Amino acid sequence: MAFVDHGVAEELNVVNLGSLALLRPLIDKLDIAAIIDRHIPTDAEYSHGTVLSVLLAARLHSPTALVNVADWAREHGVEYLWKIPPDKLNDDRLGRALDAFFEQRHSILADVTHEVLRYTGLSLRSAHFDPTHLILYGVYEDSQPRPQSSLDRFIDDLRHSPAHICRGYLTRYKMLQLGLTSVVDDLGSVPIACHLFDGNRNGHTGIKEQYHLMRQFLDLPEEFLLVSDRGTCSAEHLARLLRHNHYAICAGQWQDYDTLFDRHAGRLVWNNASYLSREQLRRRTTSSSLPLEEYRLAVVAHQLMDPTTKSPFDCRVIFVHSSADEKECRQRREKNIAVIKAGLDKIAKKLEHAHPTTTPESVARQIARLLGKKAAANHFRWQLVPLTKAEVAALPPPHKGFRRQTHRLEYSFDEASAQAESHHDGIFALVTTAPLTLSGDALFTEYKRQTYVERGHHELKTPLAVTPIFLKTPERVEALVSLLFVALQAYLTLERRYRQSLTPNARPLEQRMTAEKILRKFRVCCVTVQQRAYGELISATQLSSEQRRILQQLALPTPAKLLTKTHDPPPIR
Repeated sequence: MAFVDHGVAEELNVVNLGSLALLRPLIDKLDIAAIIDRHIPTDAEYSHGTVLSVLLAARLHSPTALVNVADWAREHGVEYLWKIPPDKLNDDRLGRALDAFFEQRHSILADVTHEVLRYTGLSLRSAHFDPTHLILYGVYEDSQPRPQSSLDRFIDDLRHSPAHICRGYLTRYKMLQLGLTSVVDDLGSVPIACHLFDGNRNGHTGIKEQYHLMRQFLDLPEEFLLVSDRGTCSAEHLARLLRHNHYAICAGQWQDYDTLFDRHAGRLVWNNASYLSREQLRRRTTSSSLPLEEYRLAVVAHQLMDPTTKSPFDCRVIFVHSSADEKECRQRREKNIAVIKAGLDKIAKKLEHAHPTTTPESVARQIARLLGKKAAANHFRWQLVPLTKAEVAALPPPHKGFRRQTHRLEYSFDEASAQAESHHDGIFALVTTAPLTLSGDALFTEYKRQTYVERGHHELKTPLAVTPIFLKTPERVEALVSLLFVALQAYLTLERRYRQSLTPNARPLEQRMTAEKILRKFRVCCVTVQQRAYGELISATQLSSEQRRILQQLALPTPAKLLTKTHDPPPIR
């Protein structure tokens, strides 16, 4: 918006900084640009720290492709906050900065994490790991699998080996796997580490490499506890942490622990868990008529074998019974049993009608599709029985276009087997090497915070729009994803600091304030730019009372303290 005062021959422009009025001081607070410049200094006109912090702000403000960053910067007054002309933010400059960022990405991420922990007051006593996948588009023919080197050479190899962009298991898409590790408490999660690994690898590889990186760069304290889901659980993982005086708790594969459960089922001591979801707490406090669900826990001492040292080590298996899961398992089994019975009856009638296309082979395929991978299929036995000559002769003549029936379908349902399976309804196993000073109840409560990490995946893929990615090289892809991890750190740090600033009696709506809502409060935040003979005179407009309150709660400066009062005019071309 521009106004011209012909009396003084001056032009007045109004530029909407939007949420940059909040993001710029937050990025400064986390010292992101200075950390990047410390690790990748340059003699270029504009430092990599400045360029990449603008790119990070662009993603937090309104995700856009690299080729559009210059236009975005021109529209939102980036030159007044970062002192870099929009024309300098071309995709070549951004690409060169990402190339430099790639080689030092893990060191940079570690230093930013230390700033995040300092700013939020969090400690590294425990953390949660959870992998996700990122789908990419493009050929990436030069992408190669990472070398399978020893852990001694792993860090050095990472400096030059980006994760392999390839087709994942059972999918036609090219992808990467991203492991995200976060510190979690009742206020939510704050990411502290990330690691990209090959698209066709699983969680076992991800957590092994992520843990090694965390040990190298984050100086994990003794008795550190790492929480993860069943895709990462193995004796190797549990023993690996234990060798470094660290502990793990993860969900075990049920087929690995169902025998242990059956062996101890008659003498398990069940206790109610103290953990309740917010919804269940609400139902109890409001005397709701909705079902009151609960968890029960039973702990069993156990031993596993370290596959590396071939020696046993102690652990605990926490069997968890969920009343809600039990109900769901029962309903799912009953539904699947009914579906299978109805399907088998339908197939039996098709055999009786004896259409020419209905053969024993086609029927077997239909039954296989019907049973699929349903657990209820284990309770059925079936066979195709050829009819005797006497049975065929006794059949009525077939209709026109049909033939005489040659087979019949016989099946049976094992009620005892289904009843035995029901004893496992709603039960899953957690495996931990944590010391006995941490009770099963406390460990279960910590495990249930795993959902906060999954929310981090959602924020990375939705507001921060990590995909789709269109870049020339796998190195730049990994550098951009790593930079977007820093954006996620800033995003969730903003949310946490706001919640930390609230008083205990704050309204529930305030206590659940998200970063997205906070940034939305700064949707309109403008500066005025007056063209003068000596340059541009820049001044911030008045903040709303809510915007000022938010900045005060976060201990961040107002835009007026960040802006240069005058700005040199553009050179005459």
